[in-house]
Amino acid sequence: MIKDLKMQKILMLLLLLLFVACEKPNNMSLKNGDIVFQDSPSSQSKAVKLATHSNYSHVGIVYNKNGVSYVYEAIGPVISTPLDVWLNNGVGGHYVVKRLKDETLLTSAVLENMQTVAKSFDNKPYDLLFGWSDKKIYCSELVWKIYKRGANLELGKLKKLKEFDLSHPVVKRLLTQRYGKNIPLNEKVIDPQGVFDSDLLTTVYTN
Repeated sequence: MIKDLKMQKILMLLLLLLFVACEKPNNMSLKNGDIVFQDSPSSQSKAVKLATHSNYSHVGIVYNKNGVSYVYEAIGPVISTPLDVWLNNGVGGHYVVKRLKDETLLTSAVLENMQTVAKSFDNKPYDLLFGWSDKKIYCSELVWKIYKRGANLELGKLKKLKEFDLSHPVVKRLLTQRYGKNIPLNEKVIDPQGVFDSDLLTTVYTN
């Protein structure tokens, strides 16, 4: 009987730990600079995933303000979206949260620099052509530039457009729609999967 009670307590504890591990992160459980990934329901999402061999087509960066967590993202204009809203915007509600392995790199001064860089992109239009200039900007480019310019860290290796898998008909169709016959194959690009794979990051949440 005693052994049965002990076993029941152990099972209850394991279930509780499992529940906590899978629980949706609340506002203040995420830290400034955390990076969140999801599969966007946008029309270009399938092409992005096929070209990059990824499960994720959208990425943003977290910051906390007045007890609420926001995701700074390029999704049309560059905007701040409440975390709870952002997490529900992905396909199937799936998301992954990553964080710097060495959190000491994000000092208060560095985070302030990153915020200044982020503000410089406020309301910039979305870059449908995935160019590298600052006139327009896409999601992974935004995250990469905030970290590079604000913290001098490169989250992922820049590639040229021609280095991605452009063979699938869905990808070819999107490229033709966007560029016609003049596809800029040598344009610098950073994709969500490139950021995801950075060896500077570690996963802290996933559902």
